Amino acid sequence: MMELNAKTFEDAINDDCLVVIDFYADWCGPCRFLSPILEKLEEEYKGRVRFYKVNVDENSELANYFGITSIPTVLMFKKGRLVNGFIGALPESNIREEIEKALRA
Repeated sequence: MMELNAKTFEDAINDDCLVVIDFYADWCGPCRFLSPILEKLEEEYKGRVRFYKVNVDENSELANYFGITSIPTVLMFKKGRLVNGFIGALPESNIREEIEKALRA
């Protein structure tokens, strides 16, 4: 998953397809649990969904802008509009449900 920062974020979320962004930190245990699941789903949804991540320690302005107070937080965008999201390291099946919901939004 490609890393985003304040300079690349805007272009990424304005994509025509669904964009899934994982707000994480290297020291966060649940974030390390979630990451391989998102990487697996990135392969499965290739061409339909783009996956990115934002390190909240290195990009605090983005985390503050979106009100990220707990990590991992995953936000989903379509054409720049927030359409779904969740907080915490959910099981793969639940994450898949959230992505499917966002695709229909």
